[in-house]
Amino acid sequence: MSFTKIDHYEKEYIDTHHDSALNVTDGVADQPIVNPYFVRKKRRVLSTDEYVEGILKGNITVLSQAITLIESNNPDNYAQAQQIIERCLPHAGKSVRIGITGVPGAGKSTFIEAVGNMVTSLHHRLAVLAIDPSSERSGGSILGDKTRMESISSNPDVFIRPSPSAGSLGGVARKTRETIVLCEAAGFDVIFIETVGVGQSETAVHSMVDMFMLLQIAGAGDELQGIKRGIMEMADLMVITKADGENVNRAKLARTQFQNALHLFPTPESDWRAQVYTCSSTDGTGLEEIWKGVEDYLEHIQRNGYFERNRNRQNKYWMYESINEALKSSFYLNPEIEKRIGEVEQRVLDAKLSSFIAAKELLDIYFGQK
Repeated sequence: MSFTKIDHYEKEYIDTHHDSALNVTDGVADQPIVNPYFVRKKRRVLSTDEYVEGILKGNITVLSQAITLIESNNPDNYAQAQQIIERCLPHAGKSVRIGITGVPGAGKSTFIEAVGNMVTSLHHRLAVLAIDPSSERSGGSILGDKTRMESISSNPDVFIRPSPSAGSLGGVARKTRETIVLCEAAGFDVIFIETVGVGQSETAVHSMVDMFMLLQIAGAGDELQGIKRGIMEMADLMVITKADGENVNRAKLARTQFQNALHLFPTPESDWRAQVYTCSSTDGTGLEEIWKGVEDYLEHIQRNGYFERNRNRQNKYWMYESINEALKSSFYLNPEIEKRIGEVEQRVLDAKLSSFIAAKELLDIYFGQK
């Protein structure tokens, strides 16, 4: 008997026996995916006064919304964000700013979570600004740090803000600096800035922190060749992570190697010789010694005046960075430049104009000489 005959007989049986369990009902009509009765409530736009008041009260929701204003490319949002920053500035500057970087796989997020729990137990309030890498192709980013730091995400004394780098210098830009000001005004007295990894971003981070911490792992080949000399020279404290289990001895060996290498570098302006520590973020071993090292460093630079000199130099640096950023934006948003830049660029691509002459031509237009 063929399958076709079975299907035919089954159909004939169902047609003649309407009360059969084999009957197929019409079912329920397809329901809309979105609730037709749902009405999205438009969020009330806060005034500058409301933003500042909320931030100074430590309201995390208002702080997050203010940071979103800073990150916005909308000119109106930018203008309001600058007013908020200016109003919050007198209440900022009372925190310890620590930059944290390391080779990929060094466990930066796990380390920050472990240290963060310890820092809050010492009655500090911690803000973690995690600079997340944006895709050069799609512009998207993972923003996964908040999900990786589960135990401190729910801690009321911890504020985690993952921000996409959006293709800026290694993920660190002026917006991060402005975010620090708002976090300090909100009462966070310890600021961690986690970078995407070893690269150009470390130079920018170094220009906005009081202390630069470098994480490294042992047992991954030649440790001293695995990281750039320039990054090591910027480090005020080094940590060999994952010093647990069978990796303890390798971590101790790496610590000795790095400590010897650091002694070969010239003494930095802070007059502080970087120390190397080992720790296990999962076991919690070595974390107290590391935080004691942080406190020793901060006490040293406050005693010899480097802390204040460094902050003043950073303020000057970011003043000029802000000028450069404003001039750059003004140039590219200029209507005349927008009209002509495509045509000038094509002439450069067609080898009809040199890059330098093209730049001068556009600058002459911008400054009204043509």
